[in-house]
Amino acid sequence: LNYIPCENEMLSKVEIHKLRQGENLILGFSIGGGIDQDPAQNPFSEDKTDKVNGWDMTMVTHDQARKRLTKRNEEVVRLLVTRHSLQKAVQQSMMS
Repeated sequence: LNYIPCENEMLSKVEIHKLRQGENLILGFSIGGGIDQDPAQNPFSEDKTDKVNGWDMTMVTHDQARKRLTKRNEEVVRLLVTRHSLQKAVQQSMMS
């Protein structure tokens, strides 16, 4: 797992190297969210995955996101994540 510097402090670029389990490549974590899911059920709902390996993820279902993240032929997954918790902190500091 690598964090890559990004121009916008609200965004994080994350690079994940999948784990090899026999012949399979696995992420090593559970996938939550999707436009068809209840955001209240997602403990990480403040962070939003905007892109996976260049693919727009802003309007995908949970199943579509799972398929994109677990593609068999991709050993590395590159995410662009909006950190809403950072966005809120910056907005609050600007109002003080």
